[in-house]
Amino acid sequence: MVFSKRDHWVWDFWLADDGETHHLFYLHAPTSLGDPDLRHRNASIGHATSTDLTDWEDHGPVLTAGPPGDLDSSATWTGSVVRGDDGRWRMFYTGSVFLSPHEIANVESIGVATSGDLFTWTKEPRVNLQADPRWYELLTDRTWHEEAWRDPWVFRDPVGEGWHMLITARSRDGGDVRDRGVIGHATSADLDEWIVQPPVSAPGSGFAHVEVPQFVRVDGRDILLFSCDAAHLAGRRSGDTGGVWFTAAPAAAGPFDLASATLLTPESLYAGRVTTDRSGASVFLAFENVDAAGGFGGRVSDPYDIGWDDARLTLRAREREGERA
Repeated sequence: MVFSKRDHWVWDFWLADDGETHHLFYLHAPTSLGDPDLRHRNASIGHATSTDLTDWEDHGPVLTAGPPGDLDSSATWTGSVVRGDDGRWRMFYTGSVFLSPHEIANVESIGVATSGDLFTWTKEPRVNLQADPRWYELLTDRTWHEEAWRDPWVFRDPVGEGWHMLITARSRDGGDVRDRGVIGHATSADLDEWIVQPPVSAPGSGFAHVEVPQFVRVDGRDILLFSCDAAHLAGRRSGDTGGVWFTAAPAAAGPFDLASATLLTPESLYAGRVTTDRSGASVFLAFENVDAAGGFGGRVSDPYDIGWDDARLTLRAREREGERA
């Protein structure tokens, strides 16, 4: 069944696989807030486990907002989990600091927490990765309502050494201010020391933001998966349908041609992720952004089969065991 949490909205998520169990890390906030838009100011990271990516056991919160002055003093947002060469698990996550309870302006940074078992996590203050003004827009530029530096996707270089981090960011330069969404980039040899690099995509591709990026291989073809809703499409894409997008990935660190990105699914599903089930098949999950009544959905979907039909990437709903003839 879909993953939901009683009396809470659930949205962005990421996955880790320890070889026996799939671990789901998800953002959640209480529905008692009343307005789903307030969830971003009140987000915590929860944890659930499954053996089949369908039936989940919830284990509750694992990371919450820090005290005043910390990079996550307002909320903990989207990230990714990897296992280092030392055997430790690391969760790279977004810390959000809202400047006022009455304004949407916020500053985003990237922190890390570590764990030996994926259940108990300790924040590590040595990593506080911030947007580099040589290439990336800052809140003080007064060109956008937030300092976008979030959704870190960390992965080992598939052909070389070291690690890459792909980041939701905005270029400091470009024509149309609205059309400056880019994929930020940082590199590391050891997961501890990170060097911010120039963007690995160009502004002017039709996106005000490029959310929850994921470099992933589907049936032998590398892609960049990301999300952008209709409200944040820009330039030539303004007025089009938003949702989950993909584009071919020539290499782990791009460059990625976002101008050629294709819509995979409309934004009734959002923040899509691809993972591998126990049979080795690629599957797609996303959070349900719109419910049957047209309101905010707030739960994680069942897995979909994902694969190629010639050059077209397609999704197909999976049948559950009890639904098969």
